[in-house]
Amino acid sequence: MWLTCVIGLAPVASALALDLTEHEQAGKRLYREGLSSSDAQLQARVGASDMSVPASVLPCASCHGSDGRGRAEGGVRPPSLDWQRLALGQGPRQVNGRSYPAYTDSSVARAIQHGVDPAGNRLDPAMPRFELTLADQRNLTAYLKRLAQERDPGVEEGVLRLGTLLPTAGPLADAGQVVRAVLEDGLAQLNQQGGIHGRRLELVALDPGPDPGSAEQALLQLLEQERVFALISPLAPMLDQRLATLLAPQNVPLIGSTPRSGGSAQIFDPLPGLPVQLLSLAGYARAALGLAPGDLRVVYADNEQAALAEQVRERLLQQGWAPPASQAFDGQAVDGQGIVFLGRAQAFAELSAALQAAGRQPYLFAASSQVAGAVAQLPEQWSQRVFLAYPYVPEDWTEQGLATLAGLQQRQGLDPRQASLQVNTLCALRLLSEALKQIGRDASREQLIAALEGLHDVSTGLTPALGFGPGRRQGMAGAHVVEVALPGPRFTSVTPYRPVPDSP
Repeated sequence: MWLTCVIGLAPVASALALDLTEHEQAGKRLYREGLSSSDAQLQARVGASDMSVPASVLPCASCHGSDGRGRAEGGVRPPSLDWQRLALGQGPRQVNGRSYPAYTDSSVARAIQHGVDPAGNRLDPAMPRFELTLADQRNLTAYLKRLAQERDPGVEEGVLRLGTLLPTAGPLADAGQVVRAVLEDGLAQLNQQGGIHGRRLELVALDPGPDPGSAEQALLQLLEQERVFALISPLAPMLDQRLATLLAPQNVPLIGSTPRSGGSAQIFDPLPGLPVQLLSLAGYARAALGLAPGDLRVVYADNEQAALAEQVRERLLQQGWAPPASQAFDGQAVDGQGIVFLGRAQAFAELSAALQAAGRQPYLFAASSQVAGAVAQLPEQWSQRVFLAYPYVPEDWTEQGLATLAGLQQRQGLDPRQASLQVNTLCALRLLSEALKQIGRDASREQLIAALEGLHDVSTGLTPALGFGPGRRQGMAGAHVVEVALPGPRFTSVTPYRPVPDSP
Protein backbone atom coordinates (compact mmCIF):
# COMPACT_ATOMS: atom_id res chain seq x y z
CA MET A 1 0.00 0.00 0.00
CA TRP A 2 1.40 3.37 -0.97
CA LEU A 3 1.06 6.15 1.57
CA THR A 4 1.30 9.67 0.21
CA CYS A 5 1.19 12.42 2.77
CA VAL A 6 1.47 16.03 1.74
CA ILE A 7 1.67 18.82 4.26
CA GLY A 8 0.05 21.97 2.92
CA LEU A 9 -3.18 23.04 1.27
CA ALA A 10 -2.31 22.15 -2.32
CA PRO A 11 -1.51 18.73 -3.83
CA VAL A 12 2.02 17.90 -4.87
CA ALA A 13 2.84 19.79 -8.06
CA SER A 14 5.21 18.49 -10.66
CA ALA A 15 8.68 19.99 -10.39
CA LEU A 16 9.41 22.90 -12.68
CA ALA A 17 12.47 21.46 -14.32
CA LEU A 18 14.45 23.73 -16.62
CA ASP A 19 13.72 22.93 -20.26
CA LEU A 20 17.16 22.78 -21.87
CA THR A 21 17.87 22.65 -25.58
CA GLU A 22 20.00 19.90 -27.05
CA HIS A 23 23.06 22.19 -27.05
CA GLU A 24 22.40 23.27 -23.44
CA GLN A 25 22.03 19.64 -22.35
CA ALA A 26 25.40 18.87 -23.97
CA GLY A 27 26.89 21.88 -22.18
CA LYS A 28 25.46 20.65 -18.89
CA ARG A 29 27.11 17.27 -19.37
CA LEU A 30 30.43 18.95 -20.14
CA TYR A 31 30.08 21.29 -17.13
CA ARG A 32 29.20 18.54 -14.65
CA GLU A 33 31.11 15.56 -16.02
CA GLY A 34 33.83 16.99 -18.30
CA LEU A 35 32.50 14.94 -21.24
CA SER A 36 32.28 16.11 -24.84
CA SER A 37 29.10 15.84 -26.92
CA SER A 38 31.17 13.80 -29.38
CA ASP A 39 32.26 11.38 -26.59
CA ALA A 40 35.87 12.32 -27.35
CA GLN A 41 38.10 12.53 -24.28
CA LEU A 42 38.72 16.18 -23.48
CA GLN A 43 41.91 17.32 -21.78
CA ALA A 44 42.63 19.97 -19.15
CA ARG A 45 45.97 21.64 -18.41
CA VAL A 46 46.74 22.26 -14.75
CA GLY A 47 49.25 24.49 -12.95
CA ALA A 48 52.33 26.34 -14.17
CA SER A 49 53.72 23.14 -15.70
CA ASP A 50 50.61 22.69 -17.90
CA MET A 51 50.24 19.09 -16.77
CA SER A 52 47.57 17.43 -18.91
CA VAL A 53 44.75 15.42 -17.27
CA PRO A 54 41.36 14.21 -18.56
CA ALA A 55 38.73 16.93 -18.22
CA SER A 56 36.46 14.35 -16.56
CA VAL A 57 38.85 14.41 -13.57
CA LEU A 58 38.37 18.17 -13.11
CA PRO A 59 34.95 19.14 -14.50
CA CYS A 60 33.79 22.71 -13.93
CA ALA A 61 31.28 21.57 -11.29
CA SER A 62 34.02 20.05 -9.12
CA CYS A 63 35.10 23.57 -8.08
CA HIS A 64 32.30 25.93 -9.11
CA GLY A 65 29.61 23.53 -7.89
CA SER A 66 26.67 22.09 -9.79
CA ASP A 67 24.85 25.35 -9.05
CA GLY A 68 27.73 27.49 -10.36
CA ARG A 69 28.05 29.49 -7.15
CA GLY A 70 31.58 28.34 -6.31
CA ARG A 71 32.83 26.83 -3.09
CA ALA A 72 36.02 27.47 -1.15
CA GLU A 73 38.53 24.63 -1.28
CA GLY A 74 42.24 24.56 -0.46
CA GLY A 75 42.32 28.31 0.15
CA VAL A 76 40.86 29.06 -3.30
CA ARG A 77 37.36 30.53 -3.76
CA PRO A 78 36.14 29.95 -7.34
CA PRO A 79 33.91 32.83 -8.49
CA SER A 80 30.22 32.56 -9.21
CA LEU A 81 29.35 31.69 -12.80
CA ASP A 82 26.04 33.55 -12.79
CA TRP A 83 25.86 34.77 -16.40
CA GLN A 84 24.10 37.99 -15.44
CA ARG A 85 26.99 38.86 -13.16
CA LEU A 86 29.59 37.90 -15.78
CA ALA A 87 27.85 39.83 -18.54
CA LEU A 88 27.53 42.98 -16.42
CA GLY A 89 31.22 42.98 -15.49
CA GLN A 90 32.82 42.21 -12.17
CA GLY A 91 32.99 45.79 -10.90
CA PRO A 92 35.71 47.32 -8.72
CA ARG A 93 38.29 44.93 -7.33
CA GLN A 94 39.21 45.46 -3.69
CA VAL A 95 42.85 44.84 -4.49
CA ASN A 96 43.51 47.76 -6.82
CA GLY A 97 40.19 49.51 -7.37
CA ARG A 98 40.19 48.73 -11.11
CA SER A 99 37.13 47.66 -13.06
CA TYR A 100 37.13 44.90 -15.65
CA PRO A 101 35.06 44.60 -18.83
CA ALA A 102 32.03 42.37 -19.01
CA TYR A 103 32.42 38.83 -20.30
CA THR A 104 31.25 37.97 -23.77
CA ASP A 105 31.00 34.60 -25.50
CA SER A 106 34.49 35.01 -26.90
CA SER A 107 36.10 36.22 -23.66
CA VAL A 108 34.45 33.34 -21.74
CA ALA A 109 36.02 30.96 -24.24
CA ARG A 110 39.38 32.65 -23.72
CA ALA A 111 39.09 32.36 -19.94
CA ILE A 112 38.12 28.67 -20.13
CA GLN A 113 40.78 27.68 -22.64
CA HIS A 114 43.66 30.03 -21.79
CA GLY A 115 43.02 31.23 -18.22
CA VAL A 116 42.85 34.95 -19.11
CA ASP A 117 40.07 37.39 -18.09
CA PRO A 118 38.53 40.08 -20.38
CA ALA A 119 41.13 42.65 -19.26
CA GLY A 120 44.02 40.36 -20.18
CA ASN A 121 44.84 39.39 -16.58
CA ARG A 122 45.77 35.81 -15.88
CA LEU A 123 43.25 33.94 -13.76
CA ASP A 124 44.25 32.02 -10.66
CA PRO A 125 46.66 29.21 -11.72
CA ALA A 126 44.48 26.77 -9.76
CA MET A 127 41.90 27.01 -12.55
CA PRO A 128 42.40 24.32 -15.20
CA ARG A 129 42.56 25.36 -18.86
CA PHE A 130 40.35 23.17 -21.00
CA GLU A 131 41.07 22.10 -24.57
CA LEU A 132 37.62 22.32 -26.17
CA THR A 133 36.34 22.00 -29.69
CA LEU A 134 34.35 24.91 -31.07
CA ALA A 135 31.14 22.90 -30.66
CA ASP A 136 31.96 22.03 -27.04
CA GLN A 137 32.74 25.66 -26.23
CA ARG A 138 29.46 26.83 -27.73
CA ASN A 139 27.53 24.17 -25.83
CA LEU A 140 29.22 25.07 -22.57
CA THR A 141 28.60 28.81 -23.03
CA ALA A 142 24.95 28.11 -23.86
CA TYR A 143 24.55 26.15 -20.63
CA LEU A 144 26.35 28.78 -18.52
CA LYS A 145 23.74 31.30 -19.68
CA ARG A 146 20.99 29.08 -18.20
CA LEU A 147 22.87 27.77 -15.15
CA ALA A 148 21.50 30.32 -12.68
CA GLN A 149 17.93 29.44 -13.71
CA GLU A 150 18.26 25.72 -13.10
CA ARG A 151 16.93 24.55 -9.75
CA ASP A 152 17.37 21.21 -8.09
CA PRO A 153 14.27 18.98 -7.87
CA GLY A 154 11.80 19.88 -5.14
CA VAL A 155 12.64 23.60 -5.10
CA GLU A 156 9.75 25.69 -6.42
CA GLU A 157 8.71 29.30 -6.06
CA GLY A 158 6.66 28.82 -2.91
CA VAL A 159 7.37 25.21 -1.96
CA LEU A 160 10.28 23.04 -0.88
CA ARG A 161 9.44 19.36 -1.03
CA LEU A 162 10.91 16.71 1.29
CA GLY A 163 10.53 12.95 1.17
CA THR A 164 10.62 9.97 3.50
CA LEU A 165 9.94 6.23 3.57
CA LEU A 166 7.64 5.06 6.38
CA PRO A 167 6.17 1.54 6.73
CA THR A 168 2.40 1.25 7.20
CA ALA A 169 2.44 -2.52 7.88
CA GLY A 170 4.74 -5.02 9.53
CA PRO A 171 6.95 -4.73 12.62
CA LEU A 172 7.94 -1.10 11.91
CA ALA A 173 4.42 0.19 11.30
CA ASP A 174 4.05 1.71 14.78
CA ALA A 175 7.42 3.40 14.49
CA GLY A 176 6.42 4.70 11.06
CA GLN A 177 3.31 6.30 12.54
CA VAL A 178 5.38 7.99 15.24
CA VAL A 179 7.94 9.39 12.79
CA ARG A 180 5.18 10.57 10.46
CA ALA A 181 3.42 12.37 13.32
CA VAL A 182 6.61 14.11 14.43
CA LEU A 183 7.49 15.20 10.88
CA GLU A 184 3.96 16.44 10.16
CA ASP A 185 3.86 18.36 13.41
CA GLY A 186 7.31 19.90 12.99
CA LEU A 187 6.75 21.02 9.42
CA ALA A 188 3.33 22.41 10.33
CA GLN A 189 4.96 24.46 13.10
CA LEU A 190 7.53 25.83 10.65
CA ASN A 191 4.86 26.61 8.05
CA GLN A 192 2.77 28.49 10.62
CA GLN A 193 5.81 30.74 11.08
CA GLY A 194 5.99 31.45 7.36
CA GLY A 195 8.05 28.45 6.25
CA ILE A 196 11.73 28.95 5.43
CA HIS A 197 12.73 31.84 3.16
CA GLY A 198 9.16 32.22 1.97
CA ARG A 199 8.66 28.57 1.01
CA ARG A 200 6.24 26.15 2.62
CA LEU A 201 7.74 22.77 3.46
CA GLU A 202 5.84 19.79 2.06
CA LEU A 203 6.34 16.12 2.88
CA VAL A 204 5.85 13.16 0.55
CA ALA A 205 5.86 9.84 2.41
CA LEU A 206 5.84 6.47 0.67
CA ASP A 207 5.63 3.00 2.15
CA PRO A 208 8.90 1.12 1.43
CA GLY A 209 7.07 -2.21 1.34
CA PRO A 210 8.31 -5.53 2.73
CA ASP A 211 11.63 -6.14 0.98
CA PRO A 212 14.70 -4.46 -0.56
CA GLY A 213 13.17 -4.47 -4.03
CA SER A 214 9.99 -2.66 -3.03
CA ALA A 215 11.97 -0.23 -0.87
CA GLU A 216 14.29 0.64 -3.75
CA GLN A 217 11.28 1.16 -6.03
CA ALA A 218 9.72 3.51 -3.45
CA LEU A 219 12.95 5.49 -3.10
CA LEU A 220 13.28 5.88 -6.87
CA GLN A 221 9.67 7.06 -7.01
CA LEU A 222 10.48 9.74 -4.45
CA LEU A 223 13.50 10.90 -6.45
CA GLU A 224 12.31 10.54 -10.03
CA GLN A 225 8.53 11.06 -9.92
CA GLU A 226 7.87 13.04 -6.76
CA ARG A 227 11.22 14.82 -7.28
CA VAL A 228 11.87 15.57 -3.61
CA PHE A 229 14.71 17.90 -2.63
CA ALA A 230 16.01 15.87 0.33
CA LEU A 231 15.09 12.90 2.52
CA ILE A 232 14.37 13.07 6.22
CA SER A 233 14.16 10.28 8.80
CA PRO A 234 13.29 7.32 6.55
CA LEU A 235 12.55 3.94 8.15
CA ALA A 236 13.76 1.46 5.56
CA PRO A 237 16.43 -0.78 7.10
CA MET A 238 16.21 -3.12 4.12
CA LEU A 239 17.93 -0.38 2.10
CA ASP A 240 20.92 -0.06 4.43
CA GLN A 241 23.34 -1.70 2.03
CA ARG A 242 22.17 0.24 -1.04
CA LEU A 243 21.08 3.61 0.30
CA ALA A 244 24.31 5.53 -0.21
CA THR A 245 24.74 4.15 -3.72
CA LEU A 246 21.21 5.17 -4.71
CA LEU A 247 21.52 8.72 -3.34
CA ALA A 248 24.98 9.52 -4.70
CA PRO A 249 24.25 10.01 -8.45
CA GLN A 250 21.79 12.85 -7.76
CA ASN A 251 23.63 14.12 -4.67
CA VAL A 252 20.47 13.78 -2.56
CA PRO A 253 20.96 14.77 1.11
CA LEU A 254 19.46 12.56 3.83
CA ILE A 255 19.06 13.67 7.43
CA GLY A 256 18.05 11.03 9.95
CA SER A 257 19.14 7.97 11.86
CA THR A 258 20.50 5.30 9.53
CA PRO A 259 22.27 2.23 11.00
CA ARG A 260 24.93 2.10 8.28
CA SER A 261 25.17 5.80 7.45
CA GLY A 262 28.92 6.12 7.82
CA GLY A 263 31.02 6.72 4.74
CA SER A 264 28.44 8.60 2.65
CA ALA A 265 28.84 12.28 1.87
CA GLN A 266 25.06 12.72 1.51
CA ILE A 267 23.84 11.04 4.72
CA PHE A 268 23.81 12.94 8.03
CA ASP A 269 22.84 11.08 11.20
CA PRO A 270 22.05 13.20 14.28
CA LEU A 271 23.11 10.36 16.58
CA PRO A 272 26.46 8.64 17.04
CA GLY A 273 27.15 5.46 15.11
CA LEU A 274 27.37 2.11 16.89
CA PRO A 275 31.20 2.01 16.83
CA VAL A 276 31.43 5.35 18.62
CA GLN A 277 28.87 4.27 21.23
CA LEU A 278 30.74 1.03 21.91
CA LEU A 279 34.04 2.90 22.18
CA SER A 280 32.46 5.04 24.91
CA LEU A 281 31.74 1.82 26.81
CA ALA A 282 35.32 0.64 26.25
CA GLY A 283 36.59 3.89 27.72
CA TYR A 284 34.57 3.23 30.87
CA ALA A 285 35.78 -0.38 31.00
CA ARG A 286 39.36 0.86 31.07
CA ALA A 287 38.96 3.85 33.40
CA ALA A 288 36.41 2.57 35.93
CA LEU A 289 36.42 -1.23 35.71
CA GLY A 290 40.16 -1.68 35.25
CA LEU A 291 39.98 -4.08 32.31
CA ALA A 292 43.34 -4.86 30.70
CA PRO A 293 44.01 -4.39 26.95
CA GLY A 294 43.42 -8.06 26.18
CA ASP A 295 40.25 -8.42 28.27
CA LEU A 296 37.73 -7.20 25.70
CA ARG A 297 36.25 -9.40 22.99
CA VAL A 298 33.90 -8.26 20.22
CA VAL A 299 30.97 -10.66 19.69
CA TYR A 300 28.33 -10.32 16.99
CA ALA A 301 25.08 -12.23 16.61
CA ASP A 302 24.51 -12.51 12.86
CA ASN A 303 26.32 -12.05 9.59
CA GLU A 304 24.79 -8.60 9.10
CA GLN A 305 26.90 -7.40 12.01
CA ALA A 306 30.18 -9.02 10.94
CA ALA A 307 31.64 -6.03 9.08
CA LEU A 308 30.58 -3.65 11.84
CA ALA A 309 32.13 -5.92 14.47
CA GLU A 310 35.43 -5.84 12.61
CA GLN A 311 35.22 -2.06 12.40
CA VAL A 312 34.71 -1.88 16.17
CA ARG A 313 37.65 -4.21 16.74
CA GLU A 314 39.89 -2.04 14.54
CA ARG A 315 38.86 1.06 16.47
CA LEU A 316 39.62 -0.71 19.75
CA LEU A 317 43.10 -1.55 18.47
CA GLN A 318 43.60 2.12 17.64
CA GLN A 319 42.56 3.00 21.18
CA GLY A 320 45.24 0.75 22.69
CA TRP A 321 43.18 -2.38 23.31
CA ALA A 322 44.32 -5.81 22.15
CA PRO A 323 41.12 -7.72 21.43
CA PRO A 324 41.32 -11.17 19.82
CA ALA A 325 39.51 -11.83 16.57
CA SER A 326 35.83 -10.91 16.68
CA GLN A 327 33.60 -13.91 17.27
CA ALA A 328 30.20 -14.90 15.89
CA PHE A 329 27.66 -15.96 18.52
CA ASP A 330 25.70 -19.08 17.66
CA GLY A 331 24.29 -20.11 21.02
CA GLN A 332 27.60 -20.91 22.69
CA ALA A 333 29.34 -19.28 25.66
CA VAL A 334 32.30 -17.06 24.72
CA ASP A 335 35.52 -16.10 26.47
CA GLY A 336 36.51 -12.66 27.71
CA GLN A 337 36.41 -10.52 30.83
CA GLY A 338 34.37 -7.98 28.90
CA ILE A 339 32.17 -8.70 25.89
CA VAL A 340 31.34 -5.94 23.43
CA PHE A 341 28.14 -7.13 21.78
CA LEU A 342 26.53 -6.28 18.44
CA GLY A 343 23.16 -7.79 17.60
CA ARG A 344 19.50 -7.82 18.44
CA ALA A 345 17.88 -8.00 21.87
CA GLN A 346 16.89 -11.68 21.56
CA ALA A 347 20.46 -12.73 20.76
CA PHE A 348 21.73 -10.65 23.69
CA ALA A 349 19.37 -12.50 26.03
CA GLU A 350 20.52 -15.84 24.57
CA LEU A 351 24.17 -14.88 25.06
CA SER A 352 23.61 -14.00 28.72
CA ALA A 353 21.80 -17.33 29.25
CA ALA A 354 24.63 -19.30 27.59
CA LEU A 355 27.22 -17.52 29.74
CA GLN A 356 25.17 -18.16 32.89
CA ALA A 357 24.85 -21.86 32.03
CA ALA A 358 28.63 -22.05 31.58
CA GLY A 359 29.24 -20.37 34.96
CA ARG A 360 30.74 -17.24 33.42
CA GLN A 361 29.98 -13.68 34.44
CA PRO A 362 31.89 -11.18 32.30
CA TYR A 363 30.94 -7.55 31.90
CA LEU A 364 28.51 -7.09 29.00
CA PHE A 365 28.67 -3.92 26.88
CA ALA A 366 26.13 -3.01 24.19
CA ALA A 367 24.27 -0.12 22.58
CA SER A 368 20.87 0.54 24.14
CA SER A 369 19.31 0.92 20.69
CA GLN A 370 20.09 -2.75 19.98
CA VAL A 371 19.49 -4.61 23.24
CA ALA A 372 17.44 -2.48 25.66
CA GLY A 373 14.36 -4.64 25.02
CA ALA A 374 16.06 -7.69 26.56
CA VAL A 375 17.38 -6.11 29.74
CA ALA A 376 14.21 -6.48 31.85
CA GLN A 377 14.29 -10.26 31.34
CA LEU A 378 17.90 -10.74 32.51
CA PRO A 379 18.36 -12.61 35.81
CA GLU A 380 19.64 -10.80 38.89
CA GLN A 381 23.07 -12.35 38.35
CA TRP A 382 23.77 -9.68 35.72
CA SER A 383 23.03 -6.76 38.04
CA GLN A 384 25.77 -4.12 37.66
CA ARG A 385 27.50 -6.32 35.07
CA VAL A 386 25.62 -4.86 32.07
CA PHE A 387 26.53 -1.43 30.71
CA LEU A 388 24.64 0.25 27.90
CA ALA A 389 25.53 3.22 25.70
CA TYR A 390 22.86 5.93 25.40
CA PRO A 391 23.33 8.90 23.05
CA TYR A 392 21.31 11.03 25.47
CA VAL A 393 19.62 10.68 28.85
CA PRO A 394 16.86 12.70 30.55
CA GLU A 395 19.50 14.79 32.32
CA ASP A 396 20.33 16.28 28.90
CA TRP A 397 16.81 17.69 28.55
CA THR A 398 16.43 21.40 29.19
CA GLU A 399 13.21 23.06 30.30
CA GLN A 400 12.63 24.30 26.76
CA GLY A 401 13.42 20.88 25.30
CA LEU A 402 10.96 19.21 27.66
CA ALA A 403 8.29 21.74 26.71
CA THR A 404 8.90 21.06 23.01
CA LEU A 405 8.61 17.30 23.51
CA ALA A 406 5.55 17.54 25.75
CA GLY A 407 3.81 19.88 23.31
CA LEU A 408 4.46 17.47 20.45
CA GLN A 409 3.13 14.51 22.44
CA GLN A 410 0.00 16.41 23.42
CA ARG A 411 -0.78 17.71 19.93
CA GLN A 412 -0.21 14.37 18.22
CA GLY A 413 -1.36 12.01 21.00
CA LEU A 414 2.02 10.29 21.15
CA ASP A 415 3.06 7.82 23.85
CA PRO A 416 5.83 9.26 26.12
CA ARG A 417 7.29 5.73 26.26
CA GLN A 418 8.31 6.23 22.62
CA ALA A 419 10.24 9.39 23.47
CA SER A 420 13.49 8.06 22.02
CA LEU A 421 12.09 7.80 18.48
CA GLN A 422 10.38 11.15 18.86
CA VAL A 423 13.62 12.84 19.98
CA ASN A 424 15.59 11.28 17.12
CA THR A 425 13.13 12.68 14.57
CA LEU A 426 12.98 16.09 16.25
CA CYS A 427 16.78 16.29 16.05
CA ALA A 428 16.71 15.54 12.32
CA LEU A 429 14.14 18.29 11.79
CA ARG A 430 16.16 20.75 13.86
CA LEU A 431 19.33 20.13 11.86
CA LEU A 432 17.54 20.30 8.52
CA SER A 433 15.72 23.54 9.32
CA GLU A 434 18.90 25.17 10.63
CA ALA A 435 20.80 24.26 7.46
CA LEU A 436 17.96 25.42 5.19
CA LYS A 437 17.88 28.78 6.96
CA GLN A 438 21.60 29.21 6.40
CA ILE A 439 21.64 28.52 2.66
CA GLY A 440 19.08 31.19 1.79
CA ARG A 441 16.37 31.20 -0.83
CA ASP A 442 18.54 30.00 -3.73
CA ALA A 443 18.62 26.50 -2.29
CA SER A 444 20.50 23.63 -3.89
CA ARG A 445 21.32 20.12 -2.70
CA GLU A 446 25.01 20.93 -2.85
CA GLN A 447 24.51 23.99 -0.66
CA LEU A 448 22.44 22.00 1.83
CA ILE A 449 25.16 19.37 2.17
CA ALA A 450 27.78 22.08 2.69
CA ALA A 451 25.58 23.83 5.28
CA LEU A 452 24.94 20.60 7.18
CA GLU A 453 28.65 19.83 7.18
CA GLY A 454 29.29 23.29 8.65
CA LEU A 455 26.82 22.97 11.54
CA HIS A 456 28.48 23.06 14.96
CA ASP A 457 27.14 23.07 18.53
CA VAL A 458 23.48 23.01 17.53
CA SER A 459 21.35 23.01 20.68
CA THR A 460 18.29 20.76 20.64
CA GLY A 461 17.35 20.95 24.31
CA LEU A 462 17.06 17.15 24.27
CA THR A 463 20.58 15.92 23.48
CA PRO A 464 24.17 17.05 23.83
CA ALA A 465 25.04 19.71 21.25
CA LEU A 466 25.03 18.35 17.68
CA GLY A 467 27.41 19.13 14.84
CA PHE A 468 29.12 17.73 11.78
CA GLY A 469 32.31 18.49 9.86
CA PRO A 470 34.42 17.45 6.87
CA GLY A 471 34.26 13.66 6.77
CA ARG A 472 32.08 13.56 9.90
CA ARG A 473 28.47 12.58 9.35
CA GLN A 474 27.35 11.69 12.89
CA GLY A 475 26.03 14.60 14.93
CA MET A 476 27.49 13.25 18.17
CA ALA A 477 30.91 11.71 18.76
CA GLY A 478 30.27 9.87 22.03
CA ALA A 479 27.61 8.49 24.37
CA HIS A 480 26.56 8.24 28.00
CA VAL A 481 27.45 5.01 29.83
CA VAL A 482 24.54 3.63 31.85
CA GLU A 483 24.80 0.85 34.45
CA VAL A 484 21.91 -1.63 34.74
CA ALA A 485 20.83 -2.84 38.19
CA LEU A 486 18.57 -5.90 38.52
CA PRO A 487 15.85 -6.76 39.29
CA GLY A 488 14.04 -3.74 38.05
CA PRO A 489 15.74 -2.86 35.87
CA ARG A 490 17.15 0.38 37.28
CA PHE A 491 19.37 2.55 35.11
CA THR A 492 22.14 4.79 36.45
CA SER A 493 24.28 7.05 34.29
CA VAL A 494 27.87 6.44 35.40
CA THR A 495 29.71 8.46 32.75
CA PRO A 496 28.41 11.67 31.16
CA TYR A 497 28.58 12.30 27.44
CA ARG A 498 32.02 13.14 26.13
CA PRO A 499 33.47 12.81 22.63
CA VAL A 500 35.47 9.66 21.94
CA PRO A 501 39.09 10.53 21.05
CA ASP A 502 40.39 9.42 17.68
CA SER A 503 43.58 7.94 19.17
CA PRO A 504 44.90 6.91 22.58
